[in-house]
Order: sequence, then structure tokens, then C-alpha cells
Amino acid sequence: MFSIKGATLVAGIAAASAVPVQAEEFGRPATPADIAAWDIAVKPDGAGLPPGRGTVVMGREVFENNCAACHGPTGGGGLGDRLVGGQRTLATATPVKTVGSFWPYATTLFDYVRRAMPYQAPGTLSNDETYAVVAYTLSLNGILPPSGALDRNSLPKVQMPNRDGFVADPHFDPATLFKGK
Repeated sequence: MFSIKGATLVAGIAAASAVPVQAEEFGRPATPADIAAWDIAVKPDGAGLPPGRGTVVMGREVFENNCAACHGPTGGGGLGDRLVGGQRTLATATPVKTVGSFWPYATTLFDYVRRAMPYQAPGTLSNDETYAVVAYTLSLNGILPPSGALDRNSLPKVQMPNRDGFVADPHFDPATLFKGK
């Protein structure tokens, strides 16, 4: 069946005569609750972080149960991307881009994990589990101590090793990006 300007054309014999058939409506307008469920972006400064708290210790268990199958038991050596190591390799001929060497903001890690992980069931970790697995990943990289904990106030304060490793593109001006200039 093909939809053309609100009318549906039935394939087969009816299509040969091009008899339009009224399309049934489907879907519904998004409610504020629908929109809120998808409006979960976290900015580098921490705006948008939800309530919750997680520790490195708790994060180890969450990681073992949800992440180790792809990323290896300690964040490397699995089928998925390596998460640990690579410090001081970005300016070499063989850079290793990991959470600990490349990512500029810990808040971006939280946002990514919350939206896309675990791979087999994205978005299923609770806020506490997400803070915990981020804490564990940062601890594996030596960024957070083994006794560390994260929440919406402490996470934006984490100084990632490559925080200043990115420079603004002089050709990219968000103010004029969509104005054709």
C-alpha cells in the first residue's frame, strides 16, 4: 500500500484502477509526558543530569552484569570498544581513543551510557546504575578513586584528562549555522 497525501492506494487490482481509499489515522499527538521521556540530554556542564547516585563499588557489579561481555572484565579486551588506557597516546602515530584518553567530559559519558548502553538493552539502567557504571569506568582509568561516588553535583566537576584537547573550529559558528552564512 502506498500513502499519497492522506489517501491510500491499494496495491494489486485496485492499484491498476488507482482507486483512492481513505487512510485511517494512526499515531497520536505527543503528550508532555511522551516528550519528557525522550528529553534526557545531558550537557557538558551537567545541565540535564537526573537525580541519583552511584559508587565505584556498585559500578563494578553493574559493569560485570551488563558491560563486561562486550568491553572485557576491566574495560578492555572484549568485542566492544576499549574503555580504558590510551593516556598520552593521542599525539602519537598510534592514538588509543578511550574514555580515559579521549573523552573531554564525564557528563558526556553519562549521557551516552544512559541512552545507548547496555548494547543488548539500551536505556534500561536506572539513574543510580548509570552513575555507578560511569564511576567504575572512570575509576578503571584512574580518574576517580576506588572509593569514589558520583551524583548530579559531583559528575560535572570531574576533570577528564583530555578536557582541553579539543579546539573550536573557526568555521563553525552556531549562531549562523542555520542562517545560510
